[in-house]
Amino acid sequence: MIKIAFASKDGKHVNEHFGWCEKFYIYGVNEDSYDLLKEVDSSQKHEAEIDKLEYKIECIDNSDILYVTRIGPKAANMVKYAGTYPMKSASENEKIEDVLKSMQKLISDNPPLWLKRILLK
Repeated sequence: MIKIAFASKDGKHVNEHFGWCEKFYIYGVNEDSYDLLKEVDSSQKHEAEIDKLEYKIECIDNSDILYVTRIGPKAANMVKYAGTYPMKSASENEKIEDVLKSMQKLISDNPPLWLKRILLK
């Protein structure tokens, strides 16, 4: 099972910027099913940008993939360094359920190399 953290305002759509996200929805996904594992409050405010980004990375709780509408280059590098693969949504308000179903299809068909690396962890 892989863990995907979604940045969302409503729990239904990918509609939040990583650095501004106040709640992450973390799902477990495999080729047969997906389940919401937890909702993580990430609303704590930090003055320094680096402190804010480190806090947000802690909030995604070692997820394998981070799915957001936007993420800055510094944040993306920090997320990658922490062992999480950052991804941007294809469109504003992309449905989380659609992303989960697409991920299931990728897992069960012929996963791309980046996903194979995650599956082999």
